[in-house]
Parts: sequence; C-alpha cells; structure tokens
Amino acid sequence: MATLRTKREAVVLVKEMTPENLEATVRRSSRNGFAPKRLQYSPEHETPKKKRKTKAVAENGSQNKQPKDEEDAENSDVEHAPEGYGRLSAYELERLENIRQNQAFLSSINLFQATEEFKQLTRPKPSQRGLTRAHAAVKEVVPPRKSLRLQKKEAEILELPPEPRGTLIYEQSSPAKKPSGPLPMDPVNVEEGSKLPPQLLELCSEDVKVDKKIQLDLKGYRSSLKNMTINEDKVAKVVKDRIFSATFHPCTSSLLLAAGDKWGKVGLWKLGGDWGEDGVLLFEPHTRPVGCMAFSKSHPTQLLSLSYDGSLRCMDVEKAVFDDVYDIEDGLKTFDFMSHDCSTLVVGNWYGEVAIVDRRTPGNSHESLHTLDPKTLRCVNVHPLQKQYFVVAESKVVSIYDSRNLKKTKSQAVSQLHGHSLSISSAYFSPCTGNRVLTSCMDNNIRIYDTSTLTTKSPLLTTIRHDMQTGRWLTKLSAAWDPKLEDCFVVGSMMKPRRVQVFHESGQLQHSFMDSENLSTVLSVTAFHPTRNALLGGNASGRLHVFSD
Repeated sequence: MATLRTKREAVVLVKEMTPENLEATVRRSSRNGFAPKRLQYSPEHETPKKKRKTKAVAENGSQNKQPKDEEDAENSDVEHAPEGYGRLSAYELERLENIRQNQAFLSSINLFQATEEFKQLTRPKPSQRGLTRAHAAVKEVVPPRKSLRLQKKEAEILELPPEPRGTLIYEQSSPAKKPSGPLPMDPVNVEEGSKLPPQLLELCSEDVKVDKKIQLDLKGYRSSLKNMTINEDKVAKVVKDRIFSATFHPCTSSLLLAAGDKWGKVGLWKLGGDWGEDGVLLFEPHTRPVGCMAFSKSHPTQLLSLSYDGSLRCMDVEKAVFDDVYDIEDGLKTFDFMSHDCSTLVVGNWYGEVAIVDRRTPGNSHESLHTLDPKTLRCVNVHPLQKQYFVVAESKVVSIYDSRNLKKTKSQAVSQLHGHSLSISSAYFSPCTGNRVLTSCMDNNIRIYDTSTLTTKSPLLTTIRHDMQTGRWLTKLSAAWDPKLEDCFVVGSMMKPRRVQVFHESGQLQHSFMDSENLSTVLSVTAFHPTRNALLGGNASGRLHVFSD
C-alpha cells in the first residue's frame, strides 16, 4: 500500500505541472541570470490511470488480489527513484535532475555566497545599535529654564531706539535737508552764475484781472473742451523725477507752469519760452517730494511750495530767493491759504496735525498746532468764501472744521462726510460757492457731497466709480475742480489708451482728452488754468502735458 500511495502522489504532481507552469519556471530562471535545462512536456509523460474494476468482475464475486502479471503491467511505467524519493515517474526524475543541475550551476557562480554577503551588508550592525543606546544614555540633561523673576534677579535695563515719527522711511543715501533761512534762486540747469531771465519777472508781475466765474451751459463747456488740443511743443520735461504737484500761474498772456518732483526740485516752464532748456528753469529748494504748491493770488510773483522734508518755502521772483516760511523736522503734507491776502496758512502734516501759520510773524514757526486725527492727514482745503472753514481728508472720514473753535486736541468738527471705506486722497470745496465737496478715495470712488448748509452729516449727492489703483510708482490720482466753473472737475485715468477725463457733478462724462502720439502715460497730477481754456497733466517721468485752445 505504501508503494501505491507514493504512486498516487506522483500522479498528482505530474497533473499539476501544466505547460504554462513549466514556461513560467523557465522565465524565472532566465531572469535570475542562468539558463536552466528546458523540459519538453508531452502527454506520454503522464502516468496512465489505474484501470477500474468492471461490473462483471464485481458480479462474479472476484474479491481476490489482482494477478501479479496485471500488477506488474500497471506499475511498468513507474521507475525506481533515487534513495529518499520513493517511486517516481520518469518525468519527475528528469525534473529533479534538472533542479540538481541548476543548483550546481548557481553554486559554480557563487550566487548563494553573494546573496548572504548582501544580507550582511543591509542588516544593521549590532555595534551601531549599541552605540546609539550608549549615546542616549550619556546625553546631557538640560535643566529647565527659569525667568529672572523666579531666580529673584533684577531685569536688565535695555535702551530702545527712538520711535520714528510717521511712516516716512527714506534711504540713508538721500541728500540732507536744506539749511533753514533764505536760499538763492539759482537755476541748476543753466551755467553757473547766470541770472534769472528778466522775462520771468515781467510775466509773473503781469496784472491779472480776476473776472467773475464764467457761467456756461454744459453744451458750451463741452465745445470748449473739444477745442483744447496737444502737440509735440506742448510736452516738456520740467523736472527730473516723478511729479507730485503742479499748478498754473494766473497770467494770461502766456502759459507759465510750475511742477515739483520726488526729490525736492521745482521747475518753471514757459510754454514756447526761450530761456533755460526748452523754456524750463530748474531749482532745488527741497530734498523730499514737493507735495503741494500754489501761486499767491495777492502777490503773483510768489510761489509757495511744501515738501515732505518739513519745509514750506516761498519762491519770490522779485527777490530771487526761496524764503523760509515754516519748518519742522519732517512730514509736511499739504497747505492752503486762509486769507484773501494769502498771509495766513493752514498746514497739515503726516501726524494728524494742522498748524496755523502767519507769514507776517517773524520766524518760521506756527501760531498754533492742533491734533485732529491720530493717524494722518492727506489734504486740507479752505472754503472759497467763508475762510474760517476748512475741509480735511483724514484717514477714513472727511471733516469740516472751524478755525475759530480749534482746540489743541479733540477739536469738534462742524460737519463730517461719511461713506469712505479706505484712505482718502483729497477733498476740495467747489471753487465758486463752496456748496460742494469733491473727494477721491482709494476704494475706487469719487464722491460729491452737499455742504451748502454744513449740517452735522453732509448728505452724499453722487458717487462715480473710478479706478484709483495707481500702484507704488505713480502718484495717487486726485480729482480737482475746474476753477472757472462750479460743477465740473478733472481727474487722471488708468484706462487705455491713456486719457484725462472731465466729469460733471452728476457723474456725466463731459470729455476725454486723448492723443495717441503725444499722450502715452498716466497723468496722475491734473489742473485747469484759473482763467484760460488750458489743462495740464504731470506724469511719473517729470513731464508736463498741456491741452489748450
């Protein structure tokens, strides 16, 4: 029975070895780097099945053993296997022989030895693990930190650097502030020792007749705007760097313009003039951006300019000097005239303060100083008729104050203009009656308020959507009234092609100044001539553009 059991096991093994399994075994052997002997499978290797007893034998009651010759015939296909393997078929014997030869081949190429060496290399060494544990055992124990108070020690006294005022941070390589006192009016773009051209004094001394404001209907006003054009001769580089402020001289015989740039230079340009370079005279009265400038209405030979470096100077063409009007450490932002003779000024700085300055008082200090906003002020403008009132563009609200009721701190506003969600660039009374206030805000809106009655909260009349996002390298856009009219204003634009736009207070666009050849940049600073049909625009490269009839 033992022989028969071994035979059945061999038959099962042979049945499981199909051609597909045989081919898979060969492929695995080939990938391992050697070519084992291929087995040729054929049906003749299979062991024939044991013949079943027939029904006739069972009926005859043949219960005896099979005859010896029949058993020998049944086992004729099974050969004797090597010792320890029992009785296997010829196919299995051939398979075992191939396995032995393959192992001998792998041993001859030292494959088993290489496998053991590789396992030794990848296995972590016991010495390293022991070193890690030893290192962790001798690791230094860090004592817990204790404060000086728990250690009962006095704290060290450290001196902090002085707190900077405001938000003005400039490079250390920037030029130093000009000394206090009068500065000679010497142009820097002409030969050294050259005197001012006499035509400049004649032009500035021209008798300017202040006529009443011209009342035009919108149709006539639009017609006059369409007649204003620009050409190559009406564009000039007046200052070297970005323009922060610009204005017209009130003379009518010629167009005389002034501009202030980023590094404190002030340029005068006579359109079509023959002095200096292309009719330009350049001066250096300041060292920081010239944020605001205006000609005196009572003394047209005087141009007042204010700079971030803390100086407010008066360019006097008759004396050929820059007089020192008001001076602080730094941070002046804006000013306006509080009297008809332009002798009294209201000056705002970056620290939320306004100073009342009287030019008739000797020295360069203020008469009084008042804190209005804890953050900053960006614009002040005086009512055109009632000079005691002035409007202030504070951080997020526009307030109207009475100069007669100002206190050192916490002054009460006469009226406030609400509705702004971001910082406010400017706020101006309407030029004829002051019944409107025009504001420009960084929330991309231009607003017009009714200030005819100066109630606690002035009502909002119009909101005009306008892109104010000029970025870091351009001067902020600021809408400004046309001084000849009560209800129209001008503002630069970020739209392409580049343009300057004029709006009515109702929000209706009156005209867009465009020129593909002579206007290709953003004109952030804009202003109308007080009496003539002329408009200026200043860009970030120091150039002035003029549209005129």
